Amino acid sequence: MLSINTITESFIGLHPVLQALLATCFTWGVTALGASLVFFFKTINQKVLDAMLGLAAGVMIAASFWSLLAPAIEMSEGKRLPAWLPALVGFMGGGLFLHFIDQYLPHLHLGLDKAEGVPTSWRRSILLVLAITLHNIPEGLAVGVAFGAVAQGIPSASLGAAVALAIGIGIQNFPEGTAVSVPLRREGMTRRKAFWYGQLSGVVEPIAGVIGAAAVLVMQPILPYALAFAAGAMIYVVVEELIPEAQQAGNTDLATMATLTGFSIMMVLDVALG
Repeated sequence: MLSINTITESFIGLHPVLQALLATCFTWGVTALGASLVFFFKTINQKVLDAMLGLAAGVMIAASFWSLLAPAIEMSEGKRLPAWLPALVGFMGGGLFLHFIDQYLPHLHLGLDKAEGVPTSWRRSILLVLAITLHNIPEGLAVGVAFGAVAQGIPSASLGAAVALAIGIGIQNFPEGTAVSVPLRREGMTRRKAFWYGQLSGVVEPIAGVIGAAAVLVMQPILPYALAFAAGAMIYVVVEELIPEAQQAGNTDLATMATLTGFSIMMVLDVALG
């Protein structure tokens, strides 16, 4: 039987792109785990859902700073450009990228009846999946870039920090899988089909993770920009979608405390493992 040490040593010896693939497959798996709740519940208490969304927001905020922005600034110090400039350019670029996708990709937010993006006749189920998939692009990219940074030997990047980021993203993916599958079941879709759509929203993470890791391995100078880009994209998702969705039912105090809890969990993970 394989021991934890053996598994850890095997993982450390893998190519960083493969590490990123395995890490993002884990985050995808947690999305599927959250979606599997549809086999046990047809509805989910609104307070529970709002708390889960708040927790996800807190994790993403903390990950954006501790795992992405801070290393981006640190590795830019002592260079020709001001240390804050790559982080600023990448951060704003990530937010603008998600804003552009948000304007044109048809998707439907939880609790709303009107889809955003270009007009389409796509079914509601597809639009819900696309909304969560939009969240998962920067998350997968962030994990991939983190593992790529470790391979480049950046002092501020460590394997523990990359693993902590994957764990944190996995934690916040759980409610996202639930947030897709349970509403679809409530609308009359079969449990199996609702689960399928719920887990499908996370399939983009391994793709984005591999792209992120490969990109920074090939082009090391873009690393600070890539880290900050992922951070900007994640903060856009938090402010534009997660926090409003967590508070629209009026459970503002609960959602806020859950956000603080999520931030604390991710902060502890990053500091303890990084």
